[in-house]
Amino acid sequence: MGIFNVFSEEQREIRSLAKEAEKVMALEPQMQALSDDQLREKTSEYRNRLQHGETVDDILYEAFATAREAAYRVINEKPFKVQIMGALAMHKGDIAEMKTGEGKTLTATMTVYANALAGQGVHVITVNEYLAGRDAGWMGEIYRFLGLTVGVNKRELSPKQKREAYACDITYTTNSELGFDYLRDNMVTSVDECVMRGLHMAIVDEVDSVLIDESRTPLIISGGKKNTANLYIQADKFVKTLTAPEYETDSFTHEKKLISGDYDIDEKTRQIMLSEEGVTKAEKYFKIANLYDTDHTQLVHHINQALRANYIMTKEVEYVVTDDKEIVIVDQFTGRLMPGRAYSDGLHQAIEAKEGVPIKEETSTLATITYQNFFRLYEKLAGMTGTAKTEEEEFLSTYNMRVVCIPTNRPIQRKDLPDEIYAHKKDKYEALVREVKALYHKGQPVLVGTIAVETSELISGMLKQEGIPHNLLNAKNHAKEAEIIALAGRPKSVTIATNMAGRGTDIKLTPESRELGGLAVLGSERHESRRIDNQLRGRSGRQGDPGFSRFYVSLEDDLMIRFGGNKLQKLFERVGDEKIESKAVTRSITQAQKRVEGYNFDMRKQLLDYDDVLRRQREIIYAERNKILESSEVHEMVHDIFENALDQTIEANLTENKKNVDATNLVKSLEMMGLQDEKAIHVSEIEGKSIQETKEYCLNKMWNGYEDEIKLVKDQFMPFEKTVVLRNIDRNWIQHIDQMDKLRGGIYLRSYAQNNPLQQYVEEGFAMFDEMNHRINREIAFFLLKVRVQENA
Repeated sequence: MGIFNVFSEEQREIRSLAKEAEKVMALEPQMQALSDDQLREKTSEYRNRLQHGETVDDILYEAFATAREAAYRVINEKPFKVQIMGALAMHKGDIAEMKTGEGKTLTATMTVYANALAGQGVHVITVNEYLAGRDAGWMGEIYRFLGLTVGVNKRELSPKQKREAYACDITYTTNSELGFDYLRDNMVTSVDECVMRGLHMAIVDEVDSVLIDESRTPLIISGGKKNTANLYIQADKFVKTLTAPEYETDSFTHEKKLISGDYDIDEKTRQIMLSEEGVTKAEKYFKIANLYDTDHTQLVHHINQALRANYIMTKEVEYVVTDDKEIVIVDQFTGRLMPGRAYSDGLHQAIEAKEGVPIKEETSTLATITYQNFFRLYEKLAGMTGTAKTEEEEFLSTYNMRVVCIPTNRPIQRKDLPDEIYAHKKDKYEALVREVKALYHKGQPVLVGTIAVETSELISGMLKQEGIPHNLLNAKNHAKEAEIIALAGRPKSVTIATNMAGRGTDIKLTPESRELGGLAVLGSERHESRRIDNQLRGRSGRQGDPGFSRFYVSLEDDLMIRFGGNKLQKLFERVGDEKIESKAVTRSITQAQKRVEGYNFDMRKQLLDYDDVLRRQREIIYAERNKILESSEVHEMVHDIFENALDQTIEANLTENKKNVDATNLVKSLEMMGLQDEKAIHVSEIEGKSIQETKEYCLNKMWNGYEDEIKLVKDQFMPFEKTVVLRNIDRNWIQHIDQMDKLRGGIYLRSYAQNNPLQQYVEEGFAMFDEMNHRINREIAFFLLKVRVQENA
């Protein structure tokens, strides 16, 4: 019942697309009657209608008919009914599965044109730069004829050139370049430096390759080696020269006052900072005029971590030094060691410097995103490929895209023969070469598909020994690929290609080759994904051409070793080295492939589950950054930051029953935050006040003190304030990504009894994110409260 339902549902969808395609075709006479200029005029007419409240769906059939007519006039090709159906499926945000040679590139032009009319940009994504350039030149003529602009985004372009490419109505690009541009745009410090303008619609060519095969590899922008070991060592040496603090308690106010010493500790919040004497010493030690200048944020950070490492963190309590000179954290709740965990924000390195063990140089991850999460940012996502149906479940669950199998324009004539199966690889390759030799002498063109470059070179060597001329195509050279593929359909041509080579390029037969039986496709082994096997088969039999395909398999192939089982081995012990063609064996190969596909799907799903934690955090941070970038000033935001920092500080200084404020300790903590001298708050001012009254009183005093300090230079000061906020967010976010990466790497090492590692990662990841936000608030408040405006005569 279930299968029948799915099948009939699909038939219904195809029938509905066919009806819509007929509506587009009915407009053909109307479009043919227009002159070139009148056809071009249609673009302005549609744009005008969209501006006056119509939607793309309202003008869809007309826009498709316009693009169809333009294609005929410009490149002399008019999309068939099935191509219009494919374009309609993509317009709905689905995947059009169209067999090789059915003209996917031309199909996309109708969808691209209709969706580009809205003026927000459509991205056409291909697997390599050669194809992006080729399609932009070839199909771009149609769009340019209709008055739209077309850009190609390549890696070597300057930011200005990239901005121009993205500003076009239609931008051709590769998936990796697009992802990196997105990440780089979220690292800029001024709006003018961004190259993209929103993610409106993407059409992905070879959608299974981009959204599934490549989605296991996240995009990462690294900041190279941090080379900070030296800074940690210098900061450590410096803080070891400092004198310890001495305090006295005022008998009247009970305030604990620092009377001497180079640093000050707040036991309650475990914060530590340099005193005035300490700041003076630091300026002398590092030969700088003002420690709290924005140029020295990194140094202040290193000194603060060195202070914490030396005077707050205790060996054998918070951490231990192992025999092989490593710092391992001790879990404060269980007392267990936590290998694989590291303190965040450089504290770990500061402890390594303190204990004189090797400091682990890290490369810092500046930004990262998986392809799955990147492509889910688009308002509309569509795709096309020859093979996606086997992964439909994944497309639906990850991207909410259905796979619609578009019928071929002409019936498929290719014969898919059963696999030839051998016991040993050697026998298999010999049989394959014998078949190539026979076909070569007959004159029929042959394409040999291999999984690995080594196999293609091995078969090439065997063919050389037999004296059979052939072309070898590895995925290394895209530009030459097209020339080799163009010749692959001629009589007596033998081409060896790895599976991924030749994607997006068609093998066209000559009339003589057709007579000889069309293209013969021979696979040297089955791939672990049925999709890739189908992709290879589909190289033959384009547009109703004749041809055949056959795979050669041995029990020594990886797939058979991993999943074939002992049954097949026993079968061969009975028949010896003879080849067998057996439906049962072919079935068990398909079962093995399904198992591998399931396993790979689970791996990608797991990557996505983990990245989803970071995705939500990334969206919050990037949205916050964009808000800051687009604002002319962030003064009100700084007020909120002060308030948040104050809330956290008060929270840490409540009495045990959480009902009152511990005034003495709060005053100490506020001093650590930078409320000193004339800005200081005294115990007598807040004693006896409720939590809310304390908060209001402290916030007013804190904010008014800050406003007073900057009032003479407020206008000039605003850009500086914005820089402080952005720099602090960026530094902490980069540190946080690093920490999340370490957390993820170590999550399995920790023996949480029966706990789900993902659940643990989610909980700890969000706790770390909260801590990062607290830290950002504290650091910005501390930095700005330390500002002293001096009048220069």
